[in-house]
Amino acid sequence: MRMRKKPNLIPRVERCSELLEREPEKLKGVWLENFSGFTALHLELGCGKGRFTVGMAEASPAVLFVAVERVLDAMVMAMERAKAAELQNVRFLDFDAAGCESIFAPGEVDRIYINFPDPWRKSRQFKRRLTAPTFLRIYEHILKPDGEIWFKTDNRPLFDWSVEQFTAEGWDLTEVTNDLHADGAGGCMTDYEAKFREQGVPINRLVARKRR
Repeated sequence: MRMRKKPNLIPRVERCSELLEREPEKLKGVWLENFSGFTALHLELGCGKGRFTVGMAEASPAVLFVAVERVLDAMVMAMERAKAAELQNVRFLDFDAAGCESIFAPGEVDRIYINFPDPWRKSRQFKRRLTAPTFLRIYEHILKPDGEIWFKTDNRPLFDWSVEQFTAEGWDLTEVTNDLHADGAGGCMTDYEAKFREQGVPINRLVARKRR
């Protein structure tokens, strides 16, 4: 479902402009040097409305979180959440995940979050999935040795397919589950995830570690 166009979108973005990186290519290789005081760089692909982004950033103030989102109507809500929380460790990018190598140097990112991505259900669309081999090779390039990907989805076919891709590409998988919240809420949730949990929809999750 396409998100309804937000009223006064551009003025709302401008009011949070200090959180938006308009030329991220200039920060390639120097993210942590440019934003001093942080010890790690985490990247979220598809931050949506920012509930997960803000929750994680509040829990880890020493980590610089870079949140990528192509739907500006969603990202402005995430930016407003971060601004309201007075967070200093979050920056937002209106960017495509396929271009990550143009804004992050090899081994620059400590962790990548992929939460509830578009499953691209048709088999001919598999290359667009954020866990497709072409994307996994991009992530491997920008992650540090032993860097991690945290992946969550409600879509079981996508999850099973993704496990196959991670394994085939040589990633080590841990914390693999098909019902993350079986014993209660587990960790920071996205807005979608909170809704799914209320509806009793099981959440699939794994951690993939870059093999040295």
